[in-house]
Amino acid sequence: MLRWGRKYPKAGYSAQYLRWLFKDHKPLDVDTVDAAMSISCIGWLYDTIDETRKMARLSAMTTHVNPDSIRGADAVASVVYMARTGSTKEEIKDYVQRIFGYDLSRSCAEIRKTYEHQESCKETVPQAITAFLESKNFEDALRTVIFLGGNTDSSGAMTGATASAYYIMPVDLIAECRHRLPEDMLEVVDRFETLLA
Repeated sequence: MLRWGRKYPKAGYSAQYLRWLFKDHKPLDVDTVDAAMSISCIGWLYDTIDETRKMARLSAMTTHVNPDSIRGADAVASVVYMARTGSTKEEIKDYVQRIFGYDLSRSCAEIRKTYEHQESCKETVPQAITAFLESKNFEDALRTVIFLGGNTDSSGAMTGATASAYYIMPVDLIAECRHRLPEDMLEVVDRFETLLA
């Protein structure tokens, strides 16, 4: 994490995460969305939701000790796992509300009226999940979450990760994303895809 984070320090990290990255390396005791926005790969790697949740929490605790940050990372990894293993949107919504206590009752139209930039999991993870739940396909999921406003890079990472596990991704979007990545990141993506295959 330190090596990659320092190599790409302008990737949209919060001020608190940058302090962890370059100064003290002590896990943060603040509610930031950094762990949740970067946890999605955990949702692809394990065979059960219990394993997924355990590894998500362990990964998040590398950088965060705040319970809201750990809960947000746990929720995102769980949603990705459920999306890739065939759960319905209704099952995902019920699980997130029951296990993580997030309120997913507001529509994106309601959220959009008052939503502002937030760096906390409490104010970003539920909105990102709601955008996925309302979407019709992968591209619609991204458009929906970006149109919410607020912390769009973090929300987009979480919604996009879930949507990629649930929908078939358009080949042209995959090609465009690959075109924008540096060679070292492409190598990691290719190794990850080989592992999943």
